[in-house]
Amino acid sequence: MRVVVLGGYGVFGSRLARLLVRDGHDVWIAGRDAAQAAACATRIGGRALVVDRDGDLAPVLAAEPRILVDAAGPFQAYGDDPYRLVRFCLDHGIDYLDLSDDGAFTAGIVALDAAARRAGRFALSGASSVPALSAAATAALAADLDTVAVIEAAILPGNRAPRGRSVIAAILSQIGRPLHLWRGGTWWTATGWSDRRAYHLDGGLVRTGRLIGAPDLTLFPDHFAARSVIFRAGMELGIMNVGLAVLAWLRRHHLVPGTRWLVTPAHWLATLLEPFGTDRGGMVVEVTGTADGQAIRRSWRLLAEAGDGPFVPGTAVRALLRRADRIEPGARPCLSDLTLEEAERAMGDLAVTTRRAQEARPPLFQTVLGDRWATLPPTLRRLHSVHDVERFSGIARVDRGGGLLARLAAWFFRFPSAGEGVPVTVTKIRTEAGEIWQRRFAGRVFRSRCTASRPHHFRERFGPFTFELELPVKDGALHYPARRGWVCGLPLPRALMPRSDTREFEADGVFHFDVALSAPLGGGLIVRYRGVLAPDAG
Repeated sequence: MRVVVLGGYGVFGSRLARLLVRDGHDVWIAGRDAAQAAACATRIGGRALVVDRDGDLAPVLAAEPRILVDAAGPFQAYGDDPYRLVRFCLDHGIDYLDLSDDGAFTAGIVALDAAARRAGRFALSGASSVPALSAAATAALAADLDTVAVIEAAILPGNRAPRGRSVIAAILSQIGRPLHLWRGGTWWTATGWSDRRAYHLDGGLVRTGRLIGAPDLTLFPDHFAARSVIFRAGMELGIMNVGLAVLAWLRRHHLVPGTRWLVTPAHWLATLLEPFGTDRGGMVVEVTGTADGQAIRRSWRLLAEAGDGPFVPGTAVRALLRRADRIEPGARPCLSDLTLEEAERAMGDLAVTTRRAQEARPPLFQTVLGDRWATLPPTLRRLHSVHDVERFSGIARVDRGGGLLARLAAWFFRFPSAGEGVPVTVTKIRTEAGEIWQRRFAGRVFRSRCTASRPHHFRERFGPFTFELELPVKDGALHYPARRGWVCGLPLPRALMPRSDTREFEADGVFHFDVALSAPLGGGLIVRYRGVLAPDAG
């Protein structure tokens, strides 16, 4: 099959071209630079073609291709007419694929669906690591789940993997900028290159990733009916991760005007640091959901060694071209056109290994309560079923104590001011260790971190203070008596323990809370807040 690879002498394009030549395709290396195209074609056994994607596209027709693959990018910078090349291909009976990692570009290609169907051709965007490969892994992991709570993916390349200018430009354009995420059934705004998480790959590798944009964030919520979709990326070298985190902070606070001017120095620095680190990289896809009423997390992990990581983005195209005659006409994101088995076969001659795993992943309170969990009313189970992020809103009444000790405690813990009809929002964030609870009363916020303790007990930490609370269930209400406490890790004497008279209950199908905290040594009421909550998401 005759294939034109635009950007075929770039980091990913050249490796894709090499795979296609290996499969016996007639490959043309296309781009603006004639010398680079010729050198790459000679090296891999293809043919060179000079084409400027922003200029005259007629030279493409000289190659008479069956398929054109756009591996150039960055797709975020394709200007006011981003689908000019796609329309050209459809108008001339050429099938189209691209390696887009830009959510807007990949999703927007559906505007050409009718034209592609009339032409009897396909135009698939995102035939790369994302969203094609991540979607294939997600579909395999979620195949028999009753519900999909969380889809999380991460790409974690080795430091010796080459980075082209387009990749660097795409990353820098998102650093410190607003990032829209579907989490807990609602849209959130985060910051690009924030929220660090560690990922464990095979071979003892541990890499960190941070939030960044990908087509998955736009396309997966509807396609997989998921409550949360998360995507991260990370560098192997800590100094590069920290440097980007600092840049993200500066951009977030408007202290750096744009990033185009940074592409050249960033590319120079990446090249300078290339000898450090390793040539081992990986990819992770995790799906958390329920099967037969039980919460589980399934994962697919890929480890690429011997410098073969940069080949992985091209394996989706390789797999698709092995059955190009069976691809349905139309223009769409590449979400359902590739299976995980096909993708893994396309990696068969690379130094790539993959592995699947499954583990129980019950919510924190289901783990802590054990058999008591089933006795909770539905609204209480709903509030404590946190797989990623859940947000609840309602109204509360707040009373405050007047004693000196009570006022000091309320000030230290940032408890809310007294009032009637106070708007309240409770946000719960699942972590690997437990949960973070954030309460917002009329703009006043206080947080705590919760972890499992002994059976039917959990620990809640407010700064240097940690309290262990029991969780008895009486007449369908969940109570929170405080049993032990620590300050800076040192045990609190029982006489200095605050008293917690707290319960959650359901009335008329509505979740109610009543939290009353009293100071030790007869210090009286610190704070009492009571009211109702309902999920922000349906």
